[in-house]
Amino acid sequence: MNLILAIAYILTILVYVWTAYNIPILIMGIRHFHQSNSKNRKNKATPSINLPTISIVVPLKDEEKVAERLLNTLTRLNYPPEKKEIILVEDGSSDRTPEICKDYATRYPETIKFFHRDISTGKPSAINFGFKQAKGEIIAVFDADNVPEPDTLLNATKYFADPSIAAVQGITCTINADENMLTKIISYEEIVWLKTFLQGKDALKLFVSLAGSCQFIRRDVIEKVGLWNENCLAEDLEMSLRITEKGYGIKIAPELISWQEATSNLSQLIRQRLRWYRGYMEVAVKYGRFLKRFERRTFDAEVTMMGPYVLSFFFLSYIMSIYLSLFPIQDPILNVMAEGTLVFAIATILTIGVALIYVTKPVKIKNVIWLPFIYAYWNLQSILTTTAFLQMILRLPRRWIKTEKTGRHTKNVT
Repeated sequence: MNLILAIAYILTILVYVWTAYNIPILIMGIRHFHQSNSKNRKNKATPSINLPTISIVVPLKDEEKVAERLLNTLTRLNYPPEKKEIILVEDGSSDRTPEICKDYATRYPETIKFFHRDISTGKPSAINFGFKQAKGEIIAVFDADNVPEPDTLLNATKYFADPSIAAVQGITCTINADENMLTKIISYEEIVWLKTFLQGKDALKLFVSLAGSCQFIRRDVIEKVGLWNENCLAEDLEMSLRITEKGYGIKIAPELISWQEATSNLSQLIRQRLRWYRGYMEVAVKYGRFLKRFERRTFDAEVTMMGPYVLSFFFLSYIMSIYLSLFPIQDPILNVMAEGTLVFAIATILTIGVALIYVTKPVKIKNVIWLPFIYAYWNLQSILTTTAFLQMILRLPRRWIKTEKTGRHTKNVT
């Protein structure tokens, strides 16, 4: 019984500390969101004769439903053609993706380079292959379902005027948010994570992670820190940590908007998140050395990587609550801690509710009606993180599972 009490104490304290640490960051992000919005409206992107060259690397596999939409968008981006190249790395597709890519490479021979690989070994491998063909000073990565807004490249280059900035992460918004309830919840998840939470981290000079798409990195920095880890399930996070470890900064750029498709299928979401969470957990173990460095960004990076573990603690705390309801323990301290956990959960949900109200255009108070569904979604994520943790502990095979795209959209952004 003493062991059960000890576990209950530890789990509750960890949830306390993690929640108390992150709520102020989210609040700062909401505040900073308004400030940056006002600033960005005043400072529109303007062409410059000193613009850097940019190589856009796009990994593709079985993307016939979205490839043409992406290529139409990339070829129309507002950037000097002589300073932009698009590198398509097509990985053993079994549909019409190669034909679509070849067609565009033929139509835009000065801009588009097309490469076919017979065997697919995952997205990181495709990006590395594309990097080796690239000539740009800035390397941009977009997924095949992305639809970046016209001034995305111009807006990105402004940040690289600061030599301490190694990478820039744009905002990815859900292009099919209104397809069903799941895509709507995922769209709100992206809003809270990118538009508020990461902006809060940026404002506080904490760790900002790359998100895998709509990201821009200096070529010379990649050459110094190394290419993307092809054996990692969270290659964007791992790259972010190597950049941070070398003392470089990563910025979140709220005016860099790229629309992308959220999975509308629950089974696909589960497979996608299991890969993400296991990747995060494995990277957290690998970079545990960050805890030895008492620096703001590296410490926050380790706290960020602990996120999936804490979510699994939430699930374990539910199991513990069920056990204690069946086999009550008369412990006043534990009862007080349990009540405190409820207070922290309510505070977190209310803060997310404020974020949902203010980060949509126009401001919508009715967005709070989604909070119960977001809470249920949160509980699902806690189950998935626990599953991913068990997969890691049991050393089950690690596989890169591609998320299928349908090309459906509920917002016309092309």
